[in-house]
Amino acid sequence: MGNEGVVAVEKALSLLDCFKPGAESQSLAMLAQASGMHKTTVYRLMNSLERMGYVVRAQSGNYSLGHRVLYLGKLYEQSFHLSTVVEPALHALAAVTKESASYYVHDNGQRLCLFRVEPSEGLRETRLAGTTLPLDDTAISQVIRFWGLGEPIYDKPPGLPIFTAGARDVHTAAFAVPIFGAGDKFMAALTLSGPASRLSAAHTSGELDRPQLDAAADLSRKLGASVALCEKIYAI
Repeated sequence: MGNEGVVAVEKALSLLDCFKPGAESQSLAMLAQASGMHKTTVYRLMNSLERMGYVVRAQSGNYSLGHRVLYLGKLYEQSFHLSTVVEPALHALAAVTKESASYYVHDNGQRLCLFRVEPSEGLRETRLAGTTLPLDDTAISQVIRFWGLGEPIYDKPPGLPIFTAGARDVHTAAFAVPIFGAGDKFMAALTLSGPASRLSAAHTSGELDRPQLDAAADLSRKLGASVALCEKIYAI
């Protein structure tokens, strides 16, 4: 069978991708501009999405995401049973380090923030779970590219955690460590992110290294990785 897909379905799904943080409600004109489609095409597709519960239309005529999107998101989490394992680990790591802790996976050539926990206090970089970003030169992307995709960006496995500052935004920085699961297969990048000034100081002192490595080792073991691999990767 071919893999050409159905153009109308792809167009409709691309309209859902137009909804982003800060653009949760959009007019027909905004959707047409963002998607590059004619208003008439957008109108027909949005009518279908509305009938199926994927978008709702307010009296003003603006559209926003509907309940079916939330349902599929929850179903996606439950199908992998990841949230019950990953989210407690992120909460614990954020509490210990007082930085934002996230779990990033590879998704169709991008990095997807699948889970995220913010610290309870202090200046932080806020991002919603479900955000996708390019595979760039950040520590998070480097982990996914090297361990997940096998890209030869290093001659040998680098020391952990990987750290970058200003790679995507001059004001932010991030640490990242690979997470493994059953069969010792790569699963995700466990990350800490926050203001570059604060995390750069932590990188120099090494004060956040052990909490991250211990959290990554514990999470990997819970997801099925072997003790031998965890001892080798995380130096436990």
